[in-house]
Amino acid sequence: MTSSDANPTAAVLIIGNEILSGRTKDANLPHIAEKLGEIGIRLREARVVPDVPEEIVDALNALRSRYTYVFTTGGIGPTHDDITSECVARAFGVPLERNADAVERLERHYAGRQQLNEARLRMANVPAGGILVDNPISAAPGYQIGNVFVLAGVPNIMQAMLDGILPRLTGGPPIHARTVSCELAEGRLAADLGALQERYPQLEIGSYPYFRRGDFGVSLVLRGTDEAALDAAAEELCGIVRTLGGTPALTIGAKG
Repeated sequence: MTSSDANPTAAVLIIGNEILSGRTKDANLPHIAEKLGEIGIRLREARVVPDVPEEIVDALNALRSRYTYVFTTGGIGPTHDDITSECVARAFGVPLERNADAVERLERHYAGRQQLNEARLRMANVPAGGILVDNPISAAPGYQIGNVFVLAGVPNIMQAMLDGILPRLTGGPPIHARTVSCELAEGRLAADLGALQERYPQLEIGSYPYFRRGDFGVSLVLRGTDEAALDAAAEELCGIVRTLGGTPALTIGAKG
């Protein structure tokens, strides 16, 4: 891992042909980004890969060597195309095992309701050394191995799993945000915005145009861990907007 303990980073690996085909719209990435930002972990990269073993293994190895944490979503269900666990085991060079604790969880969940068949038992296959991640909704667990957390793709299940593992993570200073919105076009702001970024290299400053209710404008978002620098930069930015003939609207948030 290349990130220091004081500045933890993360990546998300989204697995599934259904995402790449457009059939399923991913809802997990923004939720993960928001939750990690709340505890000071910066999401630095996200990749979407198909249900192709070589591509999953290559992407996982690249991400886990670069970032403090990696979160995978999708591919841990009971069907033939749920191959994430097999690929994670290959990436780590360990066998895929039938986890006894996972089997017990599934047996309790399906007792008296549905047959726990071999397809469902596939959801108890975990790479050797994996630590289970609770699934309070449908019982089939995710797991952690090394710095990788393997989570479900169904959004409400993924969210429940993520809530359970957040206490395991070592965060950094909270990431705060200030947003200055105005009716000016990006082109008028570009030069001054670039100069502001140079004056505040410790902050991330982004420009996001919008068009709503027949009006166009731009939201200028400043993010960082130094609230004093954020306040100073936001004040300067409001002044820039006024000088250019705009009317700034400042929003202060605990996170960005």
